[in-house]
Amino acid sequence: MFITKECDYGIRIIRALADGTKKTANIISNEEKIPYTITSKIIKKLMNAAYVQSIRGSNGGYQLSRPLDTITLVDIITAVDANRCINECLRNSSVCDFKSHPDRPCTVHHELAQAQDIMVSALRSKTMDTVIYGKFLSAVPNAPFGDTVI
Repeated sequence: MFITKECDYGIRIIRALADGTKKTANIISNEEKIPYTITSKIIKKLMNAAYVQSIRGSNGGYQLSRPLDTITLVDIITAVDANRCINECLRNSSVCDFKSHPDRPCTVHHELAQAQDIMVSALRSKTMDTVIYGKFLSAVPNAPFGDTVI
């Protein structure tokens, strides 16, 4: 599971919205130094995954739709790019002559699958409140949804 630039931008967009305030795509783009067109594209993906919601109107913008402690790094990466694998052969749809070769099974595939499982598990264990605010803070000022970080 490679973390692409778009996945990184998705994480940064969630960070921009972490304080619970409503922000426009333009403000998020400027704060996080992400090109505006890419910001808009990734916000749509995060909205489709129900991590971000749109507020319409003249005072509209975007805000988180879920508490930070319910969103993990792997959630964001999957929302932005659902088919991330560390090697093409790990995709279910991939065709690999060695993956299921009866005489010579591919040990490389097995090792890469194991490495990817470890990475996914590590990313799944990191919630965005911990990533953004750190695990040693006793409380986060202005945290949305009344989150307390321990």
